[in-house]
Amino acid sequence: MIDCDVHQNFNRLSDLLPWIDPAHRDYILHAGFGGFELPNYLTWMHPHGTTRRDAVPPDGGVPGSDYETMRKQLLDPLDVEYAVLTGEDILSVSSLPNPHVAAAVATAYNCWLVDEWLPRDSRLKGSLVVATQDAVRAAEEIRALGDHPDIVQVLLPCAATSGYGHPQYHPIYEAAVETGLPVAMHVGGEGLGINPPPTATGYPIYYIEWHVLLIQCAMSHVVSLVCHGVFEKYPELRVVVIEAGVTWLPTLLWRMDTDWKALRSEVPWVKRLPSHTVREHMRFTTQPLDEPDSRQRFRQVLGLVDGLEDMLLFATDYPHWDFDRPDLVSRRLPGSWREKIMSENARALYGLPARSVGVTVAGEEPAT
Repeated sequence: MIDCDVHQNFNRLSDLLPWIDPAHRDYILHAGFGGFELPNYLTWMHPHGTTRRDAVPPDGGVPGSDYETMRKQLLDPLDVEYAVLTGEDILSVSSLPNPHVAAAVATAYNCWLVDEWLPRDSRLKGSLVVATQDAVRAAEEIRALGDHPDIVQVLLPCAATSGYGHPQYHPIYEAAVETGLPVAMHVGGEGLGINPPPTATGYPIYYIEWHVLLIQCAMSHVVSLVCHGVFEKYPELRVVVIEAGVTWLPTLLWRMDTDWKALRSEVPWVKRLPSHTVREHMRFTTQPLDEPDSRQRFRQVLGLVDGLEDMLLFATDYPHWDFDRPDLVSRRLPGSWREKIMSENARALYGLPARSVGVTVAGEEPAT
């Protein structure tokens, strides 16, 4: 099983200080950052907490910040072949108003990831976070660190000031293609800092409203990428949508196809049906697995998108409150889809070899 959404985290953003560019260190420490923290979601308080209570490390740190806890709860008992690390609080870096500070924090995080997390376990694979405020600077970051053997994708937040098809973001895609990395976008940062409200009707009152409507941003980016012709411009680009589920995809594709047939003179660079483009170039994680009231109906929904069995990647979303156990997800999938979704689609996308030897953990001999 390959888990494509595992949230490791730092305890405090000050953990990144050793990797912060000295030119920005004093600014970050003293220029009103209130203890050096990124914008967070205290606006929408989860009634029971956003993370599993049993994921709190023994020292009382932030869930996801302790490798040993992750190993004992996720990697070992669930027999994880690879875990793609997608960060946590760092997803808010693109909501900062100062693009220079945002880029410095993103670079520090990436260096911390490479130095402190990836060497610990050969199962861990990293996502390179970039600050989207300055796409040219983000492209430099991708070219500088994208060739690390354990970095498997570039990671953007779904929260953004415009759709990701906009030409302002194209330097990111160009650099990703050059380095052979897919680009992932993960829900996060919506309504924070310089970002617009998280829903089409502004700021919700309740967490449940915010959580249900997270898919709006993901849907907007899918449409934007297609309509701006990003995949025609970068035919080798692959984009992953993380933690937005997938049951909304059939009706979105139907609507895009229908409107494209009537309005394609407006976007003449889009040469074929949007659903065909999405099928070839985009991937989606299973979590959160929205479910109808029967397994049969769920499988009927999945069958509404041709080729969806090649587009889905399994994800637990550890250590979040709505963590998905792999055995339960696998059971709900059509039998012929299971191997692809639970491991092989991710293996092909990220170029991960099948494991023929044991796991290597820092300080230990490889297990056999």
